[in-house]
Amino acid sequence: MTAAPPGQELPPALRTAALWSAALLLIGAAVAGAVWLAVMLRFAVVPLIITLLGVALLNPLSVRLQRLGLHRTLAAAVTTVVLLLALAGGGFLFVKSLVDEAGDIASAVDEAGQELSGLLGNLPGDAAQQGTSGLRELTDQLTDSAAQGLMGGLSLAAQIVTGGILALVLTFFLLRDGHRFPRLLATLPAPHSDRLLAIVRTGYRAMAGYMRGTTLIALIDSFFILIGLLVLRVPGALGLSVLVFLGAYVPFVGAFLSGTLAVLVAFADRGPAIALWTLGVVVAVQQIEGQLLQPVIQSRTVSLHPAVVMLAIAGGAGVAGILGALLAVPFVAALFAIVSDAWHGRLTAGPAEGGEQDSHSGGNSGGNGGGAAGGG
Repeated sequence: MTAAPPGQELPPALRTAALWSAALLLIGAAVAGAVWLAVMLRFAVVPLIITLLGVALLNPLSVRLQRLGLHRTLAAAVTTVVLLLALAGGGFLFVKSLVDEAGDIASAVDEAGQELSGLLGNLPGDAAQQGTSGLRELTDQLTDSAAQGLMGGLSLAAQIVTGGILALVLTFFLLRDGHRFPRLLATLPAPHSDRLLAIVRTGYRAMAGYMRGTTLIALIDSFFILIGLLVLRVPGALGLSVLVFLGAYVPFVGAFLSGTLAVLVAFADRGPAIALWTLGVVVAVQQIEGQLLQPVIQSRTVSLHPAVVMLAIAGGAGVAGILGALLAVPFVAALFAIVSDAWHGRLTAGPAEGGEQDSHSGGNSGGNGGGAAGGG
């Protein structure tokens, strides 16, 4: 009687479970290693990630300029200059609004805290003490965080400037030379190159669609919030609208925090009635976003469940702080698009798409694939 090969004496279901467990452990170890390496190389990885998101957002402008007759290099340079001017203008507006209105917003929030403390003070028993002490602890924590932020301001500014310059340079080169990426993948063996090219194109399209849709939604949200705050004569309306725009890139959490801040400012400066009207404006804008803007603008991108979005934000924040929270959702959207296409058997590099890419790559137009992934 011959002995059974190792592992064959186990039941088939147990062997299958063991193989899947080993595969999941290997995948988890690979992902953990990649995250650890990215954290160690964050000063190069973060500008690269921001560059990919920027190229996904700006590639249509570069392609349109090429179709108008501009050389690929000139189109990439003009697009990069437009990005630089937009960042400079937006940064100036943001800093100016903070400088001009941060005092009003901070004092209004402080007054709101004092008024809420007074209201809580009228409650019986431990509820008043807990509420008042909680507000005081929150104020102390914010004060300590501000002091620590001022001490580390110079180092942070140097990192931002260095990373920003690197991101701009990478943006120019990816806009100019991104069409060569499919050719680079084509040097791999045929089955693997086609599948890898399809994966990159699918992820790039999902990420590009998410970034463009989110930016448009952020502009619309901040515009309507600004109009509402100006009509209600809430102080710091411009600065609050800028925070709403930035908060749109962190789904759910950003909208909640910026809306809460606007309501607190309105409560302190204009009273409970205007605070309720401000809350109504914020809720109305969020409902318009959720019921109308999101389905219409982002209908072609991956639809992520709110629980998945919250987990992505929490994971990104745990790995890289607020920057990780900002970058996590678009990459999860790309991952879900790849998994969805693979599950439905659509993960193939079709000849029509590749032919279109090649037909444009030699001329001035550059096709739709002039971005980093060749699939804009």
